Parts: sequence; C-alpha cells; structure tokens
Amino acid sequence: MLRLIRPSVLAVLAAASISACAGTPPPPPIPEGPGAGPVLRDWRGIVTAGDRDRYSRLDAAWSLALQQARRQRGSGDLASTGDLIDPDAARPSVEPPPGAYRCRTVKLGSQGGEEGLGYVVYDWFACRIEQTPNGLKFSKLTGSQRPSGLLFPENDRRMVMLGSLALADEPPANSYGQRPARDLVAVLERIGERRWRLAIPWPQAESNLDLIELVPG
Repeated sequence: MLRLIRPSVLAVLAAASISACAGTPPPPPIPEGPGAGPVLRDWRGIVTAGDRDRYSRLDAAWSLALQQARRQRGSGDLASTGDLIDPDAARPSVEPPPGAYRCRTVKLGSQGGEEGLGYVVYDWFACRIEQTPNGLKFSKLTGSQRPSGLLFPENDRRMVMLGSLALADEPPANSYGQRPARDLVAVLERIGERRWRLAIPWPQAESNLDLIELVPG
C-alpha cells in the first residue's frame, strides 16, 4: 500500500531542495577577537568576563594603588610623573595620531600588600601606534614586558584597549582571549598637549595599577 504524503510535507521538501540547489551560503563566522574578521566598534562584544570585571573596578584600582604609592617605599622619581598619576587628568580629543612614541611604565600599588614596593617608575622605551584594518593598535616594542592591543572608541575622553602581554624574548603578543593569563584591558586617555596614558587596572602580577605614559617620538 502506498503511503500518502501530506501537501504540507511536500512543500517543505520542495523548499529544501530549491535552497540546496541554489547553494545558499552558511552564515558568516563570528570573529573571536579584535584581530579577526571585520572591525568591531564595541569592545563589550568581545571582552572576557575577567577583563570586564577589571574594567568595572578601575576606580577602585586607582584608589588602592595611590594609597599604597603614597605610604610605601618605592623605586624611581614619582614626583616627575605629574598628571600621569592624577585619575582626573583626562582631556577631550583622546584619539592619538599613528606613529612612533616614547613610553614609560609606572607601576602603582603592590599585590604583596604592605611588604611590596608602593610604586616603580621605569625608564623610557619604544612604542608605536599604527592604523590597521581593524582600527588603531598600540604596541610596546622594547622591554621585558610588552603589551599590545587594539584601541576601541568609547567616548571623547576615553578609548578602551583589549590586548595581550608578551614577556622576555617571546614574539609580539597579537591574540586576545586565547591566553587568559596574558590578557589585559586598558583605558587610553589624553592628559596633555602631546601626552597620553594607558591605565591597566588589576594587572596579572606585581602592581594594582599599571600606567604607560606615551609621548610622540
């Protein structure tokens, strides 16, 4: 006995056959990081849960790090940093021009509590900001700790960087979200006529707030 097929089922089968013959492409893959796929203008779509938490506690990082820096011994000339360590120093027109920069890192606070150094002011190194198909990218080129990452527009006074950290003789870091222990989130602000800073809250080691000062080279 022949089994009758309902008209509705025949319609579905016919539609599926037409679609297959037409070669309908699958949906495009979702980019997995700031270096993949089309430009992503909203960093919140790719930030990890850990870095989202660090970013949300940026003010707390500033507060604790400055308290420790003021009461604990340190290394280097903290007084020379000026507005670099002022949490309210941000100015409008934050976007930096691409090019070569001089940069220095200032570590504030200690994850070791009262026994650690309250601050460390490092010497100047080489950095770069370049225009890429995915947006502006920051890279620290020299030194034993070399962060790099994409800069995402946030508002007129702030850009957000999602990046990774390369250590010692490792090749430049260029993947975010692949090695959680090396991931970082940072805030870029303009603090002078030709002066910027990256503030990295709750780094993976040593300090409670890392500041990278940027001056065009």
